Amino acid sequence: MHYILEIMPSLLDGLKMTLGVFGLTLIGAIPLGVVIALAMQSKLVVLRSITNMYITVMRGTPLLLQIVFVYYGLSLANIVTLPRFEAAVFTFILNYAAYFAEIFRGGFQSISQGQYDGARVLGFSKGKTLRYIVLPQVVKTVMPSVGNEVINLVKDSSLVYVIGLGDLMRAGNIAAARDVSLVPYLLVGALYLCLTVLLTYGMRYIEKRMNYYR
Repeated sequence: MHYILEIMPSLLDGLKMTLGVFGLTLIGAIPLGVVIALAMQSKLVVLRSITNMYITVMRGTPLLLQIVFVYYGLSLANIVTLPRFEAAVFTFILNYAAYFAEIFRGGFQSISQGQYDGARVLGFSKGKTLRYIVLPQVVKTVMPSVGNEVINLVKDSSLVYVIGLGDLMRAGNIAAARDVSLVPYLLVGALYLCLTVLLTYGMRYIEKRMNYYR
C-alpha cells in the first residue's frame, strides 16, 4: 500500500493528460464527423470524392503512424511544427472524425425521405429540418456505435507515448521500469477499467434518456 501511494501521484498526473486528449478529441471529432457525413451526401461530386478519400486514408492507416507523421513528418517537411500535445489532439480529431462520419452517415441514411418531404410541407427550412427533425433521430440511432468509439478512444489515447507525452500509460511504464515491478501496470489497467466502466454507464444513461424518440 505504501508503494501504491508513492506512485499514484505520477499516475494521476498521467491520467490528467489522458483525459485532456480524450476530452478535446471528442469535442472536435464529433462535430467534424457530422459535417463530413453531410458532405458525403452532397450533390457535388468533387466534395464527395474528397471526403471519401479522407475517410479512406484515415481509416486505412494506423493511428500510431498518423501521430508520428503529424508530429515528426510535418516538421521535417518544413510545413508546420506542432507541440506534442497539440499534434496528438489534432491527429486524434482527424482520425476519429472519419469513424464518426461513417457512423453518422449511416444514421442520416436511416431517415426516410418522407420526413424531409413532410418538413418541407410544414415550411421548415433545410437548417431547421436538420436541427429539429433529422439530427435528434440520427443521434438516437447512432448512440450505441458512438459509445463504442468513445470507449476505443480511451484506450487509443495510450498511443501518445510515441511522441513522448506523459500520459497514464507512459507514467506506468516509467514506474515499472524504474522499480522493476508489475504493480504500476496493474494500477494503470485498473484506472483504464474505471474510465471505461464510467463511460459505459454514462452512454447507457444517455441512451435511456433519449428513449422518448422511440
